[in-house]
Amino acid sequence: MPKEVQHTTGHRARLRESFLLRKLTDQELLELLLTYAIPRVDVKPIAFALLKKFGGIHHVFAAPINLLSTVRGVGHNTAVFIKAVQSVMLTDLKNALDAAPVFREYKNLEDYCRLMLAGAQTEEFHVMYLNSDFRLIVDDLHSSGTIDWAAVYPREIIKRALDLNAAALILLHNHPAASNAFSSDDIRITNDIRGMLEMVGIELLDHLLVAGGIVYSAKNMFLLK
Repeated sequence: MPKEVQHTTGHRARLRESFLLRKLTDQELLELLLTYAIPRVDVKPIAFALLKKFGGIHHVFAAPINLLSTVRGVGHNTAVFIKAVQSVMLTDLKNALDAAPVFREYKNLEDYCRLMLAGAQTEEFHVMYLNSDFRLIVDDLHSSGTIDWAAVYPREIIKRALDLNAAALILLHNHPAASNAFSSDDIRITNDIRGMLEMVGIELLDHLLVAGGIVYSAKNMFLLK
């Protein structure tokens, strides 16, 4: 067996053993996943290139499939594999939000938002509709826009909430560009929606922003009036 193949095989075995001992860094975890999609190739430089291009591991999973394929060593099948892993993780986190109040394990809510939006290349506006126990009924992609803008239609949000018999809402959007703060428009539309919801007896619990791999809370930043 050639030395290069022996090195690759040995590294993959070490990654698996380290995983069982819960001792993997984000890069090593990404390497381990890539070993199941890319056989007989040293995946270490590929994982490094993915993290360098997109940022953290959440950014890699949330990146569009066409951009994943631009990284050297990442073919279409590997990009599909990465998105499939993201889909499984999102489903697991969403099930957790369905099963218990969304704030019981706040990290689940943060991870769900980050995994879904951290690497998105356009701004998306989501509405999470909750029941009276604050469990997730549905997460709707309300709109998808440009690098720094997404349309928001408050009346459609109210109508959808009433149709679902929702008791509470969480608004969610991302900033793909450099800005990591709520804009004045973000704050204005948040308070407009909050006022309209109050008129029909529905509570706005928070507005979350995903930017730079961090989840920001309008409530915690005292931006909800």
